[in-house]
Amino acid sequence: MSLIRIVCCVAREPVFVGHRVFRYRYSLFQRENRFRSMDNRVSRVTTQQLAGRRRSDHTYSYVKGRAKYGASAAYSSLLRDSKFPQHCAKINTLTMPESKPFERLPKSVVPKHYDLQIKPDLKTFIFEGQETVKVEVTEATDKIILNSLDLDIRSVKYTSSDGNIFRPLNSSISVENETLTLSFGEPIPVGEGSLEFHFTGELKDKMKGFYRSKYVSPDGEERYAGVTQFEATDARRCFPCWDEPAIKATFDITLVVPQSKTALSNMVSKAHKADSGLRVVKFETTPIMSTYLVALIVGEYDYVEDKSNDGVLVRVYTPVGKREQGRFALHVATKVLPYYKDYFQIAYPLPKIDLIAIADFSGVSALSWQFNFVGAMENWGLITYRETCLLVDPKNTSTIQKQWIALTEWWTHLWLNEGYASFVEFLCVAYLFPEYDIWTQFVADSYIPALELDCLNNSHPIEVPVGHPSEIDEIFDDISYSKGASVIRMLHKYIGDEDFRKGMNLYLTRHQYKNTFTEDLWSALEEASNKPVRAVMSTWTKLKGFPVVKVTSEQVGNDRKLVIAQQKFCADGSSDSNGCLWMIPVMFSTSRKPDEVVHYTVLETRSSEVTLKNIAPQEWVKLNPGTVGFYRTQYPPEMLAQFVTAIREKSLPPLDRLGLLDDLFAMVQAGHTPTVEVLKLLEAFSNEDNFTVWSTINNCIGKLSILLSHTDYDDLFKAYVRRLMQGVASHLGWDPRPSESHLDKLLRPLVIGRLGRFGDESIIAEAQKRFEVHVSGKALIPADLRSPVYRTVLSVGDESTYNTMLKLYREDDLHEEKNRISQAFGAIRDEAILKKVLQFALSDEVRSQDSAHVIASVAVNKHGRRLAWNFFKENWRELMNRYPSGFLLARLVKHTTENFASEEDAEEVEAFFRDHPSPGTERTVQQSCESIRLNAAWLRRDREATREYLRSGK
Repeated sequence: MSLIRIVCCVAREPVFVGHRVFRYRYSLFQRENRFRSMDNRVSRVTTQQLAGRRRSDHTYSYVKGRAKYGASAAYSSLLRDSKFPQHCAKINTLTMPESKPFERLPKSVVPKHYDLQIKPDLKTFIFEGQETVKVEVTEATDKIILNSLDLDIRSVKYTSSDGNIFRPLNSSISVENETLTLSFGEPIPVGEGSLEFHFTGELKDKMKGFYRSKYVSPDGEERYAGVTQFEATDARRCFPCWDEPAIKATFDITLVVPQSKTALSNMVSKAHKADSGLRVVKFETTPIMSTYLVALIVGEYDYVEDKSNDGVLVRVYTPVGKREQGRFALHVATKVLPYYKDYFQIAYPLPKIDLIAIADFSGVSALSWQFNFVGAMENWGLITYRETCLLVDPKNTSTIQKQWIALTEWWTHLWLNEGYASFVEFLCVAYLFPEYDIWTQFVADSYIPALELDCLNNSHPIEVPVGHPSEIDEIFDDISYSKGASVIRMLHKYIGDEDFRKGMNLYLTRHQYKNTFTEDLWSALEEASNKPVRAVMSTWTKLKGFPVVKVTSEQVGNDRKLVIAQQKFCADGSSDSNGCLWMIPVMFSTSRKPDEVVHYTVLETRSSEVTLKNIAPQEWVKLNPGTVGFYRTQYPPEMLAQFVTAIREKSLPPLDRLGLLDDLFAMVQAGHTPTVEVLKLLEAFSNEDNFTVWSTINNCIGKLSILLSHTDYDDLFKAYVRRLMQGVASHLGWDPRPSESHLDKLLRPLVIGRLGRFGDESIIAEAQKRFEVHVSGKALIPADLRSPVYRTVLSVGDESTYNTMLKLYREDDLHEEKNRISQAFGAIRDEAILKKVLQFALSDEVRSQDSAHVIASVAVNKHGRRLAWNFFKENWRELMNRYPSGFLLARLVKHTTENFASEEDAEEVEAFFRDHPSPGTERTVQQSCESIRLNAAWLRRDREATREYLRSGK
C-alpha cells in the first residue's frame, strides 16, 4: 500500500469503512435495507450475513437459496427484487465457490470502551493480557458472544452497574466461527456493566494477530519484536473483542515492556513507570474506532521526526542503525498531510502519526508492481510497513522503488478505502511530484491490469457476495484496488475536480464517526455536481466486467458522423448473452485538438449517433482521450490506420498512444483481430521514448513471449523485439545523462532488462562486465540497473554465477537488495540450478513474506514454469501452513499456473485443487484455468500466421 495513501485517511473516523465501492465487505441483508453495508466489515469482501438470531423472510430465503443453488444464485434472486436498474440484475450469476455459513455477532451486548493491558515476553513468545470492557446490555441475555481465537482465557467475570458479579458457568470456543460464548445460567440485566478477562496468547510467526517478527541487531544477534496485523479479522488473536468493524469503541491501551524496548500504539503515551525492571507505558484514549485499527509495537527502533506545517508530529521508525533511511518517507509525510487538509478541507485529527518499518510483514499492497504483493497497514496513528515500502538507502534504493514509497498509503482506512484511496494517492503524487507523470503510470500499472482481470468470465463485480471470513483473502486482486480506483478516476473526470472536492467535503462532514452506505457518497457528489452520479456509478459497481465501445465513422460534408455501440467485452471473444448495459461517459478528441475533450456524451442505450462538426476527412477522431473511461474501444481498420502517423510522430499524447495499443492487444487476445496486426502496429513505436508507453509495450511483449514460449519459434519473436528496441536502447545508453528526466531513469532498466533477457549480445556483454566490477567492489552498479544486470547475467550464467549471487545475497542487509537478488534467480535457464532456487525459496534464508516472490520469479521463466508448478504441488502442505491467510497463497497459485497453454494443463490444475482444497484460492484457480484455456485458443488461432510474419523479418 502506498505512503501518500495512508496519510490521506485520518481526517475523520471511518465514514468510508462501510463503503463497498472501495472495499469488499460484509453486507447485512435486511428487508428494510437489503443492499447496504452497515459497515460490518471483516475485510475487502461484501458478504451475505444473517441478521442476528431472528432472520427476516428475505434473509431466510437467501440462506435456503444459497444452500440449494450457491451464493451467486441467491444473491441474484435478491437483486431482482431490489430497486437497482433491471439491466444491473442480470450479471451477478457468476460461478463461485460454495459459501460457508456465517452469522454476525448478536447485538444484545455491545462494547463501549476497552481498557487493555498487554505484557509480551519476547524470549518465551508468550503474552499476558488483562482487559476490562465497558459494555451496554441492550436486552436481557444469559449469554455473551464475542470473538476470540488462539487465546487461553484464564478468568472472566461480568459486573453490572449495580455491582452484582456474574461468573460464567461455561465458556466455549468455536474455532470454526472464531467466537467465545460465555454462558451465565441466569439473565444479565439491561444496562451498563463491565466484562473482565485475564488471558494469555502466543506470539506466533504467521504475520497475523499479535506476532513475532525476527530481525538481526547491528552486532549480528538474532532478536524479535512483537508487532500487530489485525486487518481483517485478527484483533481476536490478541484480545477478546467484538471484532466486526461496525462495532466500534474507544481504547485505553497499556503495554508492559522491558526497559530497553520501544513501545508504540495508536496514540501518544501519557505515562511511564518502572515495575520490576519493566516499563509500564500507558497511552492516551483513542477516538471511537474499529478493532482492526488497533496497533501495538514492542521492539528496538531508531526514529527521525519532524512536524507538518499544520503542527502534526510525524515520526518514521526504522531498524536500529538505519535512521537516515527514514528521511525520504518523513519528507513525503510532512507534505502530504497539509495537501489533504487543503484538498478535502478536513484536518488530520490526531496529535501524531508514526510510520514504522517491520521486518516480517503481511499487510496488503494496493500496488502489486512486479511481485511486491504486500506493503502497509494503515492503523490509525501508527502505520506499519514492510521495510522495502518505507526505507530509502540513497546509494542502494532504485528510482522505481523510491517512487512507490512516495505512493505508500498513509491514513486510508478511516474515511478512504481501497479503490478510492488508490485514486487519491495518485492525485497527491501528481501534485507533489509532477515530474513522475504519475497519471500516465497509473494507466499502465492500475487501469490496464484491472481491465485484463475484469474481462474474464471468472471475474467478479466490485460488490461481490462471499460467505465466511475465510473466503475473504482471494478478493485481494486488481478489481478491489485498481478497478475501484479507475472507476473513481472516470467519475472525477466526468464531474470535474471542483465538484469532486465539494462533494467529498459534503460527504465527510455529514458522516463523520458514522457508518455509511455507498449511496451516501454518490448522493453528495451528485448534489455537488448536479449530474446523475448515482445512476452512472451503480452500473460500474454492480456489474461484473466492462463494455467495449465499437465505433464506426462516416464523413458527411465537413462533419464526421460516428455511431457508437456498447456490449460487454469478454476475454474469450464471446457475445454477452445477458445484455448488460452501462452508463458510459464517452469523450472525444481530434487531431486538431489532441489534448482536449471536444465533445462528450453519456452512452446509456445500446447505440447512439454523434456528429462532430468541421472534421476534415484526413483528421483522426479518438474516443476516450486520456484513457480515462473504464472500457475498451474497437475501431474499424480505416480509423485505426489514421493513428499510425500520429504514433510515429508522437503527436498523439502518451496516454492515448498506450491506450490505443492496449485496446488493440485486447482485441487480439479475444480473437477479434489477428496477432499480426498488433505486431504491425508495434513497429510504429520504434521511435517511442516515453517510459509509460514502453511499459505498455513491454506488457504486450511479455504476454506474447509467454504465449510463444510454447512454440518452436520464440527465438524469432525475440529477434523482432531486439530490432524494435534498438532505437530506444541507443538513445538511452547505460549511463544517466545530466539532468535527464525521472521517466528516463525508469525507462533505462526496462529496456536493458528486456534486451538482456531476449539475448542482445551487446547488452549481455556490458552487463557481464559491469557485474564483474560490481562483485570486485571497484564500482557498484547503480541501484536502478542492478535488477536488469542481475537477471541478464544469471540468464546466461552457470552454477558459479549463481553461487556468486548467493554470496551477495547473504552479505547484504538491505531488504530491497535481497529482494532484487532473490527474484533475479528466476532468470536462470539451467533447470538443475532452478531446482536449487526453489529449495532456497523455502529455506530459513528467505523470509516467509518473500518466498512466494522467489517461486513466482521461477514460474514466469519458460525453463522453470513446469518446475515451479511441480514444486508447488510437492510442497502444498508447507505452503498452506506458511500462508494461512490465503492472500499470498492465492497470488502464488496465479503465478505458478496461469502461463500454461493447453487443455491438459487446465485439467491438471483443476484436478489438483479439487483433490487439495486450498481455502482462499478458489476464484484464483478458476481464473487461472480460464487463462490457460484462453492461451490455448489464442495459439490455435494465430500460431501459423504469426510464425510466417516473424519469419519474414518485417
